[in-house]
Amino acid sequence: MALARSRRSESGFNYWPGFVDALSTLVLSIVFLLSVFLVVQFFLSQEVTGKDKALEQLTAKIAQLNDLLSLEKLSKLTLDDQVAQLRAGLASAEGERDRMKGLYEGLANSGSDAQGRANELNKALESEKSVSSRALAQIEVLNQQISALRRQLAALEEALDASEKRDKESQNRIADLGSRLNVALAQRVQELSKYRSEFFGRLRAILGNRPDIRIVGDRFVFQSEVFFDTGQATLLPEGKTELDTVASALIDLDKQIPAEIAWVLRVDGHTDVRPITNSPLFKSNWELSSARAISVVQYLISLGVPAQRLVAAGFAEFQPLDTAQTEDAYKRNRRIELKLTER
Repeated sequence: MALARSRRSESGFNYWPGFVDALSTLVLSIVFLLSVFLVVQFFLSQEVTGKDKALEQLTAKIAQLNDLLSLEKLSKLTLDDQVAQLRAGLASAEGERDRMKGLYEGLANSGSDAQGRANELNKALESEKSVSSRALAQIEVLNQQISALRRQLAALEEALDASEKRDKESQNRIADLGSRLNVALAQRVQELSKYRSEFFGRLRAILGNRPDIRIVGDRFVFQSEVFFDTGQATLLPEGKTELDTVASALIDLDKQIPAEIAWVLRVDGHTDVRPITNSPLFKSNWELSSARAISVVQYLISLGVPAQRLVAAGFAEFQPLDTAQTEDAYKRNRRIELKLTER
């Protein structure tokens, strides 16, 4: 039996070694493929990690730019439009970043395309930085202009204060001069009043208590009949005699009164209310009253009274002493008044 079994074994084919070799080759191939897969997976992981770091750096830069733009918006409201444009650019950049990140996660093999996108984003960020620099330059110019305006305003305020100070000083000087002038005028009025009293006293003593000469207030009132005929402006001899005494008193008074006191003797002519009907020389009471006052002034000048101390005025019938419609009232209203007064 042993001999028969040995023969059968020598005549049969042995498959086992070939099977072992094939199985070993298959195992080695699988191991090699797994190794290659792991190496590729490692390199892909490194590439994705590098892209994530680049994205994080871009995100940090974008965050810094966003903070800078926010500060610019708070500090200078006049650049709101530019800041809005910058924010829009940043939003677009963030959108591109998110889109690129999705591409990196979904397509690990598209690294070169992502790098190009990153370059575009960097260019966009550089452009936004340039815009921000221009905005800062404009802000600096505006700050300089504001400083110049503030200096001009301060100079104007100083000039205004100086002007107000000078105005106050001028007002004080004017008030002081006004008070001095009032005092001087009061003194001149007192002096003139003193000389007027002397003049009135002398005339009263010279003229006596004549019925055709009255003293009304601060005036000597002469009836027109003393100087003139009815409807005439030519002085009568007796009127000239009366004026001689007045002229003598005026000449003496002019020597006594200081030259700086501006005094005059005003000669006023008055008529009654009845209109002129029978005089070819005078058409109205205005002309008659004025002509009579001028005649008196001219005669006083001829006697030596300074012309600059005399004034002639005609009042016609419009300043009556008596408003009654009687002969006595008419007679009272026809008069020549002498008044020593200021010029």
